[in-house]
Amino acid sequence: MKKVEVSPSILSANFLNLEKDIKDVYFGGAKYLHFDVMDGHFVPNISFGSIILKQISKEHLLINDVHLMISDPNKYLDDFIKSGADIITFHYEAFNNDEEIFALIRRIKENNVKAGLSIKPATPIENIAKFLKELDLVLVMSVEPGFGGQKFMFNSVEKIKKLDTIKKEGNYHYLIEVDGGINNETSKLCIEAGVDILVAGSYIYNKENKKEAIESLIR
Repeated sequence: MKKVEVSPSILSANFLNLEKDIKDVYFGGAKYLHFDVMDGHFVPNISFGSIILKQISKEHLLINDVHLMISDPNKYLDDFIKSGADIITFHYEAFNNDEEIFALIRRIKENNVKAGLSIKPATPIENIAKFLKELDLVLVMSVEPGFGGQKFMFNSVEKIKKLDTIKKEGNYHYLIEVDGGINNETSKLCIEAGVDILVAGSYIYNKENKKEAIESLIR
């Protein structure tokens, strides 16, 4: 059985105690650290930009997993690359042109950063099929992007299954990540469907023992 990793979202961390919260998830077994970047335009919320990533990216040993929920990823891409992103995931729905998506994937990878593509709950897998061969990661949103603490949308399980099937049949290398409403019950459904990375925010950071919270997602 393959090892499933956890990517805690610092959107739910205590920013007055961020250094401790990052150390707690690292020593709790997390491999990734998820950065939810929101611009107040693509999604109806504002979070933080590249300066937060820059300040903390070199201060820990986790993989910097950056999720751009913004309308113009091209405009800010260099900032996130220079700030230490290891993976940059942008949204399919931010573009109207397939060639622009291919171009951004190439641009990310040319800078030795892994390229990810994310889809909202209403977007079918078929819409991104042509990009899968080029991707390092596919992020399935299991809630509407923009706010933490939402309930898991179960149609995302079928999307994960489809992505896993396509990956095996095509011998592709992308990782499958899921974000939204992940807890110790919904994580099991995603793992059974073939997910590689579970993003969790409030489920982990609302608990005193981060190690137990992380382990409960994957055991």
